[in-house]
This record gives sequence, structure tokens and C-alpha cells, in this order.
Amino acid sequence: MSREIKSQNITYTEGAVKHEHRAEQNGHGAAILWFTGLSGAGKSTLAQAVEQKLFLMGCHTYILDGDNIRFGLNRDLGFSPEDRTENIRRIGEVAKLMMDAGTICLTAFISPYIADRQAAREITPEGKFIEVYTKCSLEECERRDPKGLYKKARAGEIPQFTGISAPYEAPENPELVVETDKHSIGECVDQVVAYLRERGVLPNGD
Repeated sequence: MSREIKSQNITYTEGAVKHEHRAEQNGHGAAILWFTGLSGAGKSTLAQAVEQKLFLMGCHTYILDGDNIRFGLNRDLGFSPEDRTENIRRIGEVAKLMMDAGTICLTAFISPYIADRQAAREITPEGKFIEVYTKCSLEECERRDPKGLYKKARAGEIPQFTGISAPYEAPENPELVVETDKHSIGECVDQVVAYLRERGVLPNGD
């Protein structure tokens, strides 16, 4: 789908409340944590655990989850390459709005194409987009298969399934790589939180 703006005679309006004002009020910075990886790699599990940790620290957070978004905002989209691209385009825009509002927005989507993730990065202010590659071997993802999707894909019941009959383009230079098949969920959460402190999204000493 085209990214061209069809509306004419429109002007973007800047708000009077800036990022720094929201950060001062919230006690932390805003960011987009973009979790990407194969189905079964642990994106949603990790995003939920990180959000819970941040929430207990008093942070303003929200998760955009792949399946949940397809029940509403993106209910009109399937899994063709074109629909996948539009799915991620919309999510990128929503995540940016959430980040603009001062939250730490966590997204958990396979988002298999490098170009689509790059497009989401490019609309986000410099330094606010944090790509988290939830790295996990295909073999381990299939072993876990929490939704039974790999079994169906192998049987030919799900066409265009990422990692089996459709490609997954792993990040080339992600901000963070979390190996969910080598570390516990607690260790993975600690890794993400430590990175947020390092980047200055979270204050040190929380």
C-alpha cells in the first residue's frame, strides 16, 4: 500500500507540551521497544514481563501485541506481503503516538521484513526506537510451538507462515539482542531494563 498522503491542505500542528516536559513529569523518558523475532521466540512473553517490571517501577507503559491488534485496528489485514507491510506501518504510527504521549511503548510483532522495521524507525525521533531482536532458533520455536502454528504450517494448513513458507529477515544492527533460548525470562528482562538505564530512558538507581 502507498505511503503517500492523500489528504490535501493539511498542516501538522506541534503541541505545546514537549517530550522533555512529559519526561520530567513521568520521571523517565519515552521510547519504542520494538520486539521482533519468529513466532514462538518469546516476544509477547518478554514484552509482558518487561512491562510488568517497568510498571512496578512506576513507569508509564503500554503493549501493542500482534494478535491483539489484528482483532481491531488491523482486522482488515491478512498475511500477504502487502498486508504485513501495512500492518507494521499502522503499528509504527500508533507506537509513535504512544511514545509522543510520554510512554514506553512495547510492540511485540514478528515484523519479518527489514524494510518495514526501518520505516517504523524512520518516523520515530532519533534515539527513541529500540529494536530488540528476540533471537531463538527455529528448532526451539518449533519445539515450543505454543499456538500449534508450526505444526499446521508444516502440514500445509497455514500458507505464508514466517520461517516455514515465508521469510524472516533478522535484524542486521538491532540495539539489543536477547537470546531467549539461552537465558531465563528473568535474565532477559534484566538485560532489557539495564539497556534502558544505559540509554537514559530510565534513571539510574531505580
